[in-house]
Amino acid sequence: MIPEGTQPATIHPFKGNIDLGKVEDLLKREGDRVPFGMLTVTNNSGGGQPVSMANIRAYAELLHKYGKPMILDVCRFAENAMFIKLREEGMQDRTPESIAKEMFRLADGCTMSAKKDAMVNIGGFIALKNEKWVEAARNLLILTEGFSTYGGLAGRDLEAMAVGLEEGLHEDYLRYRLRTAEYMGEKLIAGGVGIVRPTGGHAVYIDAKTFLPHLGPQDYPAWSLANALYLEGGIRGVEIGSVMFGKRLEDGTETYSNMELVRLAFPRRVYTQSHFDFAAEVICEVKAKAEQVRGVRIVKQSKYLRHFAAEMAWA
Repeated sequence: MIPEGTQPATIHPFKGNIDLGKVEDLLKREGDRVPFGMLTVTNNSGGGQPVSMANIRAYAELLHKYGKPMILDVCRFAENAMFIKLREEGMQDRTPESIAKEMFRLADGCTMSAKKDAMVNIGGFIALKNEKWVEAARNLLILTEGFSTYGGLAGRDLEAMAVGLEEGLHEDYLRYRLRTAEYMGEKLIAGGVGIVRPTGGHAVYIDAKTFLPHLGPQDYPAWSLANALYLEGGIRGVEIGSVMFGKRLEDGTETYSNMELVRLAFPRRVYTQSHFDFAAEVICEVKAKAEQVRGVRIVKQSKYLRHFAAEMAWA
């Protein structure tokens, strides 16, 4: 069992909140080019940080003021709902389910990769309130997967998703899940490893810049650290850094990201405390010999989303 103690000692700010001032500035300048606004709960690339209910509500109101719908990316909606319960004033007596329902009521639609908070092996969905959008999506479905009565997921997977969406909102499960990330974060901080703080709900994010100070951005430190962790202990993480967000320009030069993070995401209901203790030990062992970690170079990349298919070589 992971030690108890979900309630943080201090109430952390909602670092996943969207900057409404910047959104309104954009809508004023280029609103005719904006079809809709999208908000991810929780913020995956920013450390798994939650978004407050107040921010979701204000974002929806701002978008509707300018005639734009709000679409939520709800892969981790249950974790976000639990963070709202724990951290937002006036929410402590509500259930994660009631909080989640309010989040969905504020939105005009949502998309979901169900492998996250629906706890299934495959699949996802798009849900829309506007009937015209639904009809357009169904027509496109015919071209891409098949008619709505037989395309897409098998019945067995749909049933599993229905169960997962309900069980994923159980408060005892969510307390355990959030505490797991917190526990892993505490182990790494004690070992002198820099991470995104506070920990999010589904992952711990290691700061590769401070972990590998001898590597420059051209060495892709987050990718290099992900390699080192896999080679040392079979730990499979993912880079959120310059391979993901940087670009190779036509003149052969590169742009780099300000972030160089390694995300260690936790599958649901899979690992025990001993797994996390092992992972923390491996990470601290790699840190002790960090100067031996080699950088990498991109040998081949695709035009879009290069981090999914890039081929690398040691620097």
